[in-house]
Amino acid sequence: MSVQTWTWILVGITFALYFGIAIWARAGSTKEFYVAGGGVSPLANGMATAADWMSAASFISMAGLISFMGYDGSVFLMGWTGGYVLLALLLAPYLRKFGKFTVPDFIGDRYYSNTARTVAVICALIVSFTYVAGQMRGVGIVFSQFLQVDINLGVIIGMTVVLIFAFLGGMKGITYTQVAQYCVLIFAFMVPAFFISMQMTGNIIPQIGMGGEVESGGFLLDKLDKLHTELGFNEYTSGTKSTWDVFAITLALMVGTAGLPHVIVRFFTVPKVKDARKSAGLALLFIAILYTTAPAIAVFSRTNLIETVSEKEYEEIPAWFKNWENTGLIAWADKNGDGKIQYVAGDALSKKKPEYTAERGAHGERLVSNASTAKNELYVDRDIMVLANPEIAKLPNWVIALVAAGGLAAALSTAAGLLLVISTSISHDLIKKQLKPNISDKGELLAARIAILVAIIIAGLFGIYPPGFVAAVVALAFGLAAASFFPAIILGIFDKRMNKEGAIAGMVVGIVLMLFYMIRYKTGLIGVLDPLPKSEWWFGTSPEGFGTIAMIVNVIVSVVVSRMTAAPPKDVQEMVENIRIPSGAGEASSH
Repeated sequence: MSVQTWTWILVGITFALYFGIAIWARAGSTKEFYVAGGGVSPLANGMATAADWMSAASFISMAGLISFMGYDGSVFLMGWTGGYVLLALLLAPYLRKFGKFTVPDFIGDRYYSNTARTVAVICALIVSFTYVAGQMRGVGIVFSQFLQVDINLGVIIGMTVVLIFAFLGGMKGITYTQVAQYCVLIFAFMVPAFFISMQMTGNIIPQIGMGGEVESGGFLLDKLDKLHTELGFNEYTSGTKSTWDVFAITLALMVGTAGLPHVIVRFFTVPKVKDARKSAGLALLFIAILYTTAPAIAVFSRTNLIETVSEKEYEEIPAWFKNWENTGLIAWADKNGDGKIQYVAGDALSKKKPEYTAERGAHGERLVSNASTAKNELYVDRDIMVLANPEIAKLPNWVIALVAAGGLAAALSTAAGLLLVISTSISHDLIKKQLKPNISDKGELLAARIAILVAIIIAGLFGIYPPGFVAAVVALAFGLAAASFFPAIILGIFDKRMNKEGAIAGMVVGIVLMLFYMIRYKTGLIGVLDPLPKSEWWFGTSPEGFGTIAMIVNVIVSVVVSRMTAAPPKDVQEMVENIRIPSGAGEASSH
């Protein structure tokens, strides 16, 4: 059977499973809608947390980023994994004991202020919409290539699927759907890795195969380093980023992770604090399976890509290349007219998606209207590396289709979690807690579902008009979470003297500063027409790492303002003291 037939079959089966779970797990109350009734087992919650955590950025983009960035791409592995550990050990048990299942709810009660709650709601919406933009783009990429539909139609199909299981089941439906999605995505990620590792190194375990020897002799990484240097790139295993920027990006990803609202809420879906700790540990194990495999897939795909296309006649190129050309995610501009693909260091085409004319050139290549004058003739969107890798390695069609199903599972699971956060922020933290305190449970549930509907439409627009490739957008979302939420949460737990004035000032300054820098660098909308060049980065810090600077500024502003204003009420200080006492942890089982 063809790849497309296999894709329709596997995607159809997995979607039918998700819909079945959504119908079975319909939410009948706000507690079920927000925290799945608080009765999820640690094992199921661990798998759901891992699926929620491993978004399209983890499944589709991370290995792609590492395959192009080499050593520098390790910041994503260190930051995202380290951040989860930070969240599980430093924040989750205390927030669970505090008993507030949304970040704005915690901030509103801890800082005894609806103003603080509103600022937190705004921050949650900014972070979540930035993050969900990456997921919807991932959905569009998978649909456009594997189901041969327009990328915009692919986004709309993805929106519809998420709407059904999030709208019906809320957190209850999403949790059990995510258990199924974790199984799908991890199977889809690992099977091609086993195949390709065996094919290239004779070792079925990809983590070992990455450092293994190849048939032609020598180690795979040495071979890739040689391929890189021959084409004018830096060695794959050497870094180009400054030590400071590596540290800044890693820390921004770590603390941004710890402040992500859609992951924090997971620790309220289990009955007890002890179960929250168990599910955190299990989730880390489930996450590690994918995260330790991603560097291996990056090495395999990078090696295969270079060997398949560099200095090859276009007529000799396999069908996968021409299939992906039609999506606009890979492109060749024959600048010297020799009919060969020159893949060397330097910008190939515009870093934006190439724009094609309808015709093909003399050698069959797509005519690219914005080719630069650099020698490099090849454009490759980083987001395709994991999806195209099985095709490049000539794996069976069912494996190629399985990767498509896994990519959709990863994107949809995280999108659902994010959309629930958006819905909860509006229905619970804005309407129930501030605008209409007397709203009935049924009315609040209706408001939550309407909010999800509106959020999905906005998320779909982000998918149709994407601001960048998936992992870059997601990395910026982590920077926004680091700049806004993390200081307010961590100081709220460990600093009794932190008051509402300090928290509000810190969050506002942090997120405004991060947004300014992000927009100024990425789009150039503020100040000048062009984005800020690397030479003008503040303190040599990239936009992906600027969350660290904004977070430090947030902490300084928060502490200084809180010390210059009145201390929090005595009952708030006692509450903060209480949530840090381990011996009282058992009391949280009643929440």
